Amino acid sequence: MPHAVILDAESLGPEINLDAIRESVTHLEVFEQSTTQQARERLAGADIAIVNKVVLDAETLQQLPNLRLICVLATGLNNIDLETAKQQNITVKNVAAYGTASVSQHTMMLMLTLANRLPLYQRDVAAGEWQRSAFFCLQDYPTLQLSGKQLVMVGQGELGTEVARLAEAFGMQVTFAARPGNETNDKRPALDDLLPDADVISLHCPLSEATKHLINRERLARAKPSLILLNCARGGVIDEVAALAALRSGKLGGLGVDVLPAEPPRDGHPLLDALSEPLNLIVTPHNAWITPEARQNIVSLTANNIAHWKAS
Repeated sequence: MPHAVILDAESLGPEINLDAIRESVTHLEVFEQSTTQQARERLAGADIAIVNKVVLDAETLQQLPNLRLICVLATGLNNIDLETAKQQNITVKNVAAYGTASVSQHTMMLMLTLANRLPLYQRDVAAGEWQRSAFFCLQDYPTLQLSGKQLVMVGQGELGTEVARLAEAFGMQVTFAARPGNETNDKRPALDDLLPDADVISLHCPLSEATKHLINRERLARAKPSLILLNCARGGVIDEVAALAALRSGKLGGLGVDVLPAEPPRDGHPLLDALSEPLNLIVTPHNAWITPEARQNIVSLTANNIAHWKAS
């Protein structure tokens, strides 16, 4: 039975039971947080590294001759030097589809909140506009009825498929766009063809050369000014500065993002500065995935990864 080290258990959040992992190994050391330098020391005698966001670069991996397995507590592997891991015969496993229900619920929350112009109406209620109204309700911001509207999805994996299912329950017409960069070999329509008729665009694709700034100034100019744009994928899939400019000028109906290019955004970001403005804008702190069920599922899937590795 192997010796395992969790480098950043705090990333799983509070009240998560690690017993499934603990039962899969001989000994489990748990560190709440680790730097890359600390990781080199803490993994010195380990067979298995369990990590979420700690960077395990080439220099680090080369100093760990005993390491045989890296379990990433997430889907993305960009913090691991995969080439060096391969050279050193270190298996790398991630977890996928652990938070489908959580992220799809969050995506629908953003969609519904922006469709009903909740940021604007909450602002007015807080400012006393309803209390001073000559009428029994406020109607300054026309809301968007989702039934019958066109939802364009970029990304048809498990998450995108579940968001589509939920949206169809509201009566939306859902179309999946072709994979960006592979339009000629894809039977699905290209995003550019779907863009002019889209009422909502929801992004659920990886960040790559083909998807960086996929939604940019030029594409926003071709969209309906009432378009609601959602990004629960990765920061940078949209050009946030261009989207903010469109929102401010009335050329975008609503913008909801759960991700930014740098996280946490210690140096700030234009979208964060704009939250004090009267805009139909929501920024959530990359927490679409954080339901207790999803976080506990990461532990279970990681334990499965260890079991499969041991059996191979």
